[in-house]
Amino acid sequence: MNFSKWVFLIFVQFLFSPMPISSELKLTSQEIPEIFLKLAKKAEVFDWMVGIRRKIHENPELGYEEFETSKIIREKLGELGIPYKHPVAGTGVVGYIGSGKPPFVALRADMDALALQELVEWAHKSKIPGKMHACGHDAHVAMLLGAAKILQEHKQMLEGTVVLVFQPAEEVGAGAKEMRDAGVLENVEAIFALHVKPELRLGEVASRPGPFLAGSGFFEAVISGKGGHGAIPQHSIDPILAASNVIVSLQHLVSREADPLDSQVVTVGHFRGGGAFNVIPDSVTIGGTFRAFSREGMVQLRKRIEEVIVGQAAVQRCNATVNFLESEKPFIPPTINDRDLHQHFQKVAGDLLGSSHVKDHKPMMAGEDFAFYQEAIPGCIYGLGLKDEAAADEKAASEHSPYFKVNEDAFPYGAALQASLAATYILERQPGVPSRVTNKHDEL
Repeated sequence: MNFSKWVFLIFVQFLFSPMPISSELKLTSQEIPEIFLKLAKKAEVFDWMVGIRRKIHENPELGYEEFETSKIIREKLGELGIPYKHPVAGTGVVGYIGSGKPPFVALRADMDALALQELVEWAHKSKIPGKMHACGHDAHVAMLLGAAKILQEHKQMLEGTVVLVFQPAEEVGAGAKEMRDAGVLENVEAIFALHVKPELRLGEVASRPGPFLAGSGFFEAVISGKGGHGAIPQHSIDPILAASNVIVSLQHLVSREADPLDSQVVTVGHFRGGGAFNVIPDSVTIGGTFRAFSREGMVQLRKRIEEVIVGQAAVQRCNATVNFLESEKPFIPPTINDRDLHQHFQKVAGDLLGSSHVKDHKPMMAGEDFAFYQEAIPGCIYGLGLKDEAAADEKAASEHSPYFKVNEDAFPYGAALQASLAATYILERQPGVPSRVTNKHDEL
């Protein structure tokens, strides 16, 4: 073969073969998101993610029971040649892509389902009665695996390490705390996560710096009196009356003790006592939740909830015991997005989606155990839109609804954005590369 023909064949092979993304190409942070999004939209990646999600959706598993989900994740990581650790915190899986050296950046997906009966009729409806992926965690897993596929195919550009955190028990059990305590954040400098949002349009994302989601806690109180006949209440000590006064007084914690500029919530959602219309019971059980955007607010609410329940019960001659259910429903800290990582998110998402599709998100009183990671290292979580244009004027079913639906067309955006956040973070931490982030953790 003459030299000119050899050169021509090499040129043709280069022209028509997929272009790898490598450090030698000297890509900038602005170029990576566009390239990753094009790859995520390819059928071989998109269909792969959809297949994973549907398989997980058909077989939902509750917190710390995600055995089959974990198995699927491990199989897919194995197919991609990505090393991983398992078990972590029971069913958790942690994968590693890159050089194995600093900088380390983590991407998290939660895996668990909810105890709901799915009411959406479609081909891949839950096959497990009373269990459903009604919060999109099946989609989170599929998109993180999609991000892993993209990153693994271009791992030569990663002069650092991406840590893939597949976490159990976000809904109950504080799986993030268990994963954190198991050491998954060792050497990690920053962590990102997404959550699907049915109210946001397809191709949109939203977040905010600082307080994003509230801290949450739960309480249950037993108020004990003396039962008797409803016709002669003077011979009884009425715990229903005491519980009623307790509930009214608990609302004063927000209306009269909290700073009006510091949003707080105390809700009593459970009241059980008595079984007959004409009988005063011996005891009443009430239960509820409390929320705030600061650790100080949560500590103060907890202290005052106990004082009010015990004190108001005593006014009505009753006794009360308060249980904050920490072994069953652990206290969740407020979710505080690191300001520098939020800025990084905005710029990368703007490069990928266009700046007009990167929205500001109002604070929400919902809780998210991603906060446990943020207590240890800087972190940023954001919402990913699901609503397509055809349904733009319709009110979508919210998370935790039996009618909740995931628009799988969002998957390329989520996978590409997660991969881009990690890859650009690593790139910008290299010597001589201008960085959009600093390793600084927000304080409350």
